[in-house]
Amino acid sequence: MSSIENIITPRTRDLGGFTVGRVLPYAKRRMVGPFVFFDEMGPAEFAPGTGIDVRPHPHIGLATVTYLFDGEIRHKDSLGFDQVIKPGDVNWMTAGRGIVHSERTDDARRAEGQKIHGIQSWLALPEDAAETAPAFHHHPKASLPVIEQDGAFMRLIAGTAFGETSPVKTFSEMFYLGVEAAPGAAIPLPEDHVERALYITEGGVEVDGETFGNATMLVLKPGSAPRITTTAASKLMLLGGAPLGKRLIWWNLVAVTRERIEQAKADWMASAENDFKDTVFTLPPDESEFIPLPED
Repeated sequence: MSSIENIITPRTRDLGGFTVGRVLPYAKRRMVGPFVFFDEMGPAEFAPGTGIDVRPHPHIGLATVTYLFDGEIRHKDSLGFDQVIKPGDVNWMTAGRGIVHSERTDDARRAEGQKIHGIQSWLALPEDAAETAPAFHHHPKASLPVIEQDGAFMRLIAGTAFGETSPVKTFSEMFYLGVEAAPGAAIPLPEDHVERALYITEGGVEVDGETFGNATMLVLKPGSAPRITTTAASKLMLLGGAPLGKRLIWWNLVAVTRERIEQAKADWMASAENDFKDTVFTLPPDESEFIPLPED
């Protein structure tokens, strides 16, 4: 009997020299634990004078986390936080009832050019925390717990796993691990989480005798005990947690009800029409651009 419930390969799209692979949501698997959105950015290389320019946009009902393997991204938000994230660090933004942020390449990196590769994820908030106050926290990689086992080096990005707890504040039972492993390493999975998955960003794995390569998410059956070993030097993401129930996603908005999404859409339009002054949504400091509400 296979331990695997779903095999997901990213749907890629070119954003002008910058490739993004959408893994979650997937038609047959909308979420894994609280993870409602999972994108692999790159790997890509920006020539000098070019970079990422994601203009300010709103979020509700979720927390976002960016985890980089290569490159840097500058985060700015409507709370006033301005933070460059580097490989191994965690930028954790809780949107709650509403926040606006931008993601750009910093001036120095833009002048030099850079490689960029990483994972961007959204985690749905439980219903009792969906309207919590927005917040932002930066956690340097040195502050995150490290677990080493059988040739696998695992950094606990968020949640709890193998008796360790990340300093990142979360709102539901979950785990998120960045793994670097030598060929032939045995990859453990936390046993105390209902839903679990692994994503291969580099290298490959064998699961119960079946091999899988780069850019593949394997969602595992609840209660299964798969035998996972690496077939090459690999980078993996392990993730999951307690299921939260159905969520709706429209653009950058996540909610339980359609009415909440419609309200956020109306709030964003009203904020834009009033130059973001004394409105629900405001722009990050020193930002004047924004992404208009999509027509579709």
